[in-house]
Amino acid sequence: MITAIVNVACDGRRIPEVAQALAEIDGVSEVYSVTGDVDLVVMVRVREHEHLADVIAGGISRVEGVVSTTTNIAFRAYSRHDLESAFALGVD
Repeated sequence: MITAIVNVACDGRRIPEVAQALAEIDGVSEVYSVTGDVDLVVMVRVREHEHLADVIAGGISRVEGVVSTTTNIAFRAYSRHDLESAFALGVD
């Protein structure tokens, strides 16, 4: 599974509507309203790199009210559970 984190700047008057529209796009798993330099953070999960263009350029960027996007693609996922398992190797 390929994970992309998409930072979205949008028309501030339309944040709830934009967030809802983004959440309905196939490949979008979560949408967060956040503080900081962007208005929304969108988690995209797809099986193949080619699908990223469909979801981001073909979907997210075309939603009315989206002004700009910046995308980061995850190399690896780390979680507390994974780290605890790694440190517990060989411990009984």
